[in-house]
Amino acid sequence: YVTFGNANNIAAAASTAEAPNRRFEYKYSFKGPHLSQADGSIPFWVHSGNAIPSADQVRITPSLRSQKGSVWTKSTVNFDNWEAEVTFRVSGRGRMGADGLAIWFTTAQGLDGPVYGAADNWNGIGIFFDSFDNDGKKNNPAVLVVGNNGKLVYDHPNDGTTQALGTCLRDFRNKPYPVRAKITYYKRTLTVLINNGFTPDKDDYEFCTKVDNMVIPQEGYFGISAATGGLADDHDVLSFLTFRLSEPGQELPPPEAEMPKQDKDKYQEEFENFQQDLDKKKEDYQKEHPDVQGQPIEDMYESVNDREIRQVFEGQNRIHLEIKQLHHQLAVILDEQRRYVSVATDEISKRQGESGGQVGQAPSQEMGAVVATQQEVLRNLNELRNSFYESLKQIGASQHQGNAVGMGTYETVQHFNDIKEHLHVVKKNIEHLITRTGNPSEKQVMNCPDPPPMPSCLGTTHFLVFVVIQSVLFFSYIMYKSQQEAAAKKFF
Repeated sequence: YVTFGNANNIAAAASTAEAPNRRFEYKYSFKGPHLSQADGSIPFWVHSGNAIPSADQVRITPSLRSQKGSVWTKSTVNFDNWEAEVTFRVSGRGRMGADGLAIWFTTAQGLDGPVYGAADNWNGIGIFFDSFDNDGKKNNPAVLVVGNNGKLVYDHPNDGTTQALGTCLRDFRNKPYPVRAKITYYKRTLTVLINNGFTPDKDDYEFCTKVDNMVIPQEGYFGISAATGGLADDHDVLSFLTFRLSEPGQELPPPEAEMPKQDKDKYQEEFENFQQDLDKKKEDYQKEHPDVQGQPIEDMYESVNDREIRQVFEGQNRIHLEIKQLHHQLAVILDEQRRYVSVATDEISKRQGESGGQVGQAPSQEMGAVVATQQEVLRNLNELRNSFYESLKQIGASQHQGNAVGMGTYETVQHFNDIKEHLHVVKKNIEHLITRTGNPSEKQVMNCPDPPPMPSCLGTTHFLVFVVIQSVLFFSYIMYKSQQEAAAKKFF
């Protein structure tokens, strides 16, 4: 919150080598777009009279005759040096308006009164934006700085010129952009800078007036008030920003140390009441649940990190079970393939023993190709089985190492990629086998021999169809499980 202001914008610090430190004080400020609450109140501020707070501004007075309104801080300000930046808009239909707007720093809240909607005989300082020419000297609209020790009565007929400590002529009505006033009290010097609202540049300030050797109360309230008379303007305040100033190199106390003792006692009492309430609820819970009596309540709840680790381990356990099932099914398929290969090998050996001519050579070559393809399928299935086995080992290792959860998951993904590559090779081999067996130029008329007593003869066509169907079903199952595991990984 500590920032360094621009030395050019603070005339009071022009003689110093460095600009003062500025710290924003939110308890003495307001601005849009969430200025007011649902009940129409302003946080840390109180409004009175005809003031109407909204989400982005406070309408101090509407453009109706004889209206008064004001807003004041709820807490007193006890800064030695401060700066207030006020953004407002004064707009009306006529060439002249009334009465004007005032910015206050006083020892009491002037919630209602004859001076621009606030109380007279104030103790502090007021910066008045007077829009109506009461004395007829053609010296309005004007900005005036008027101090009071609580004994003076404001000089309305003369527009306060007899009591003004500083003044400047500025037309602040009906400007295309909001008008900004920067009021700085630093080392007993009050400076007023004005942004006339002709450009959107928020830092385009012009010097208005300065009051040296000015002593104001140590504590007071900030406030804004406005009033209308026979003529009327809309007086809208868009923001009021308060900054505490300190000399360069001076450390500001932390905000917690500046809390009033009354507020500290109040918050401490609320905390103690809450703590007693919580302890009572803990005792009641332990009485209702004797099985957890003596166990700290905090140990019964799961932390965020524990929940995330538990979810990761549960997901890996599910993946582990799925891979075990696939491993078991691969073992069954391998046994069946070995049995089919052994049957085909026996059949080929028998045919070669019975037929020694050229007639049985082509079928024997075809069966040899089938056996070679089946052996290649067996090799691929063995590699696939080894991949599943390695995945099981990696998941088991990751479950025993809590700090290596991410690494285990990454390696599991790598194994699944390897599995997909092996399945792709198997698919290519099967497609090649189907192409060879389905090519009309290579078809040979084969008559199934008489079935031997044991084992029964298996036709080549039936054998190939069975292998293809079984492989397709297996690959479909593998792809389906891979999709389910990918969806489960997205959750984790």
